[in-house]
Amino acid sequence: MNIMLRRFLGLSLLAALVGLGGCATTGGTPGDPLEGYNRAMFGFNEGVDKAIIKPLASGYKTIMPEVARIGVSNFFANLGDLWIGINNILQGKVGAGVSDFGRFAMNTTAGILGLFDVASNAGLEKHNEDFGQTLGRWGVGSGAYVVLPILGPSSVRDGLSLLAVDWHGDPLWYVGNIPTRNELIGVRAVDNRANLLDLSRLAEEAALDHYAYVRDAFLQRRRSLIYDGDPLPEPDPAKTSESGESKDRYTSARAETELALARITTQWGERVITAAGEELTPAQEFSGAAAQPVAARPEAAGVSGTVYEPRIPLNYEALLVASGEVRDGLARTSLAP
Repeated sequence: MNIMLRRFLGLSLLAALVGLGGCATTGGTPGDPLEGYNRAMFGFNEGVDKAIIKPLASGYKTIMPEVARIGVSNFFANLGDLWIGINNILQGKVGAGVSDFGRFAMNTTAGILGLFDVASNAGLEKHNEDFGQTLGRWGVGSGAYVVLPILGPSSVRDGLSLLAVDWHGDPLWYVGNIPTRNELIGVRAVDNRANLLDLSRLAEEAALDHYAYVRDAFLQRRRSLIYDGDPLPEPDPAKTSESGESKDRYTSARAETELALARITTQWGERVITAAGEELTPAQEFSGAAAQPVAARPEAAGVSGTVYEPRIPLNYEALLVASGEVRDGLARTSLAP
């Protein structure tokens, strides 16, 4: 059954990748090029869930006392700590990995095979890691969003990781007695679904497009998990220049340059306001001495009355570079200093 299920999921993922190749030539929805396939598979999974999995989970939740359900959830979560610890170490988080192994040892012994989560009470934090997240930390992109049969939301990276690596890190697949192994896997699936009953009901009631809601929530959660709750900001395609350089990054770098230039002082030891933020300040900004008027030529300067010309600071050329302006000299003004 294990081999048959993996082959079935592998063929489904391969079909999705073939569909992705077709979408690459015709465009596709941004962020979800496999939307046609995904919506069809999402509908199939919804049908299976409503017909089989959800009724089983509802009955399980009704019959099983809460304390017993918590014990079952703790048991399966404890088994997962081994693979979580390995992935933490592969990601370079050795301390977290050692903590995961400590959780497993403590809960397996003092927690009676993991039925009681004594490790959390002892201050050992519960983590959530898999090989898909490890690849993400190594810089491997997630690829297209894809909905797997029965398993639900995933991505090309996470789907391949699940079938090729994560499956081997699941202790349940090493249970020698096949009927017992299948029963354990079934109980885990029903228990996980029972824990999500309230959340899924709220999502179905609140979302106008349930598929889009689940997709966006999955992608945001996966990104958060990869960066341990502190994801890097995603680039906005609308703010990317034709050369591929992010305008936000360019604007930020320029702002830092301007801030540094704003701290430059004049030859009189006074602060100069950056030219990018506002016009160059008149003479009194550069010197405590009053500016002296020069000969007025209204017909040449284009202004009437007395014309003033401010003193030029030593870093005037640097200020022009920061502002992005090109000037032959300071503009004359009729305003008195």
